[in-house]
Amino acid sequence: MNPAAPPPNSGATRRAVIDVGTNSVKLLVADVVGDRVETILERSEQTRLGAGFYTDHRLQSENIAATARVVAEFAALARGQGATAPRVIATSAAREAVNAGELLAAVQTSAGLQVEVISGEQEAEWVYRGATQGLNADDRLFLVMDLGGGSTEFILGHGGHQVARCSVKLGTVRWLEQMPPSDPPTAAELERCRASLREFLAKEVEPLLTAAWDSLGRRPECLIGTGGASTILARMEKRLIKHDSQQIEGTQLTAVQVRTRVEELWGLPLARRCEVPGLPANRADVMLFGAAIYEAVMERFRISELRMRTRGLRHAAVLAD
Repeated sequence: MNPAAPPPNSGATRRAVIDVGTNSVKLLVADVVGDRVETILERSEQTRLGAGFYTDHRLQSENIAATARVVAEFAALARGQGATAPRVIATSAAREAVNAGELLAAVQTSAGLQVEVISGEQEAEWVYRGATQGLNADDRLFLVMDLGGGSTEFILGHGGHQVARCSVKLGTVRWLEQMPPSDPPTAAELERCRASLREFLAKEVEPLLTAAWDSLGRRPECLIGTGGASTILARMEKRLIKHDSQQIEGTQLTAVQVRTRVEELWGLPLARRCEVPGLPANRADVMLFGAAIYEAVMERFRISELRMRTRGLRHAAVLAD
């Protein structure tokens, strides 16, 4: 028997999900019993699938190859842990790419697996389900936000009920490519970034969310962040050299703390940002925008607290048939 497999008669099924995002590929291996998901293994590797993408919406061949290679490595790792055939899902970049078929073919060749390109609506639904797993939500109103490289999902809900949700073209890689900063960034570039984010949120997100919470007669108590940018904010706050889900889970930041972090990062050249404790060097460019986007959302919707969740999209996808 594979020593990594679930113990006999445990009633658990060991499953795996590989999430192909615009910025990175992520793996979740988990034991599933009913609606309970117990994490066994998580991995993440940045492949920048969406790099150089937003001018013509074509995925670059080298990024496709790197992504397919990591998917194959993660699939082998999952099988080594005793998981059933991994489920592979792809999000924003694959949704928008005119040559998405090249990515799907590359993964099929390298890993022998089919890729499901999920809709923004499906992504938002799974993000909420995953982020609220095990959360003592009662009837509190939450705004869940999953910030990725190419898209962001916003879901307003209370308990297990989703009130409103949307997936919008707002992401760290997308914004980096649209507004590449100087090195070091200038104060004027930060203000242009903030102005563009305010305009985007007012047009693309605010009408849906304000209508939803106005109909309920109350506003969300806090913003729940899930995804790479939120976990890195937590890592920087706790000066964590490596990803540690137990320490990241539930980390809380005030709007003032997030704004302070934005101004710190935008005040440093890239080489200095690479030395910030908790900030992986290969994320030091995109985190300019990761931090700024969280700042903009908290400011626009007058939310004073950001709470991190390490569960999200993959934790719901692993449950889905």
